[in-house]
Amino acid sequence: MPKHDLEGRTFVVTGANTGIGKETVRGLAARGGRVVLCCRSREKTLPVIDELRSQTGNDALSFVPLDLEELASVRRAAQQLLEEAPAIHVLINNAGLARAHGLTQDGFERTFGVNHLGHFLLTRLLLPRIEASGPARIVNVSSHSHYRAKRIDFDRLRQPTRTFTGMPEYEASKLCNVLFTQELARRLEGKPVTTYALHPGVIASDIWRNVPWPAGSIAKLFMKTNEEGAATSLYCATSEAVAAHSGRYYADCREKAPNRAANDVALARELWKKSSEWVGLD
Repeated sequence: MPKHDLEGRTFVVTGANTGIGKETVRGLAARGGRVVLCCRSREKTLPVIDELRSQTGNDALSFVPLDLEELASVRRAAQQLLEEAPAIHVLINNAGLARAHGLTQDGFERTFGVNHLGHFLLTRLLLPRIEASGPARIVNVSSHSHYRAKRIDFDRLRQPTRTFTGMPEYEASKLCNVLFTQELARRLEGKPVTTYALHPGVIASDIWRNVPWPAGSIAKLFMKTNEEGAATSLYCATSEAVAAHSGRYYADCREKAPNRAANDVALARELWKKSSEWVGLD
């Protein structure tokens, strides 16, 4: 792997101060990329930036505050990114929640709000800059769990989490990630932007922070490391092997067929339409 093959390219990574996101940033920084870490906590992110700068020798790492549970925060983050980044070559929508409960500040089921709707708005707001920076990519971190979702109940997305485990809501949000990836690919056809959805593996990351002890700790013993989990994100974000592909789903750095529901064009269009209405975009 060339040491500085990503010099001159700007990457935006959400949820970048821990877990898979942090390892994704590490991989990009080690190859010379400029990386913007979009995270909720300045206090938790700045030490990570210092650590990665020291380890990779790359000073081109910066922080933008982003809380995906609050659409106003997403808008502020997008505005700061547009002001500070003349080009955005790759957007990696990595942040996520599992087994969460309740509503976002804007009244959406919490897991859906963070895993899909916040990222939908961020992507839409940054899209003109991403297109202008082409060839560019948008990478959405989904999950194998999307295979268990059979449909999207749009009414329930405006209600608090109903299930005890929160997993059905998580599965639906991950299906949304794949549907969004495919619909983006259709809408960007002929433009210099390609899209990717992926399953990083079952990872011992902070996404499982809501799983009660000791179940969460025991389960992590059988999971991949965060470094292993970042491999497919890095592959989709940088590999020339997928440069001409768009709207596809990957796991273990290989293309896979997604859930059949993810190929439902009408469902993807309905998700796009409703998401656009909910975030106040045409």
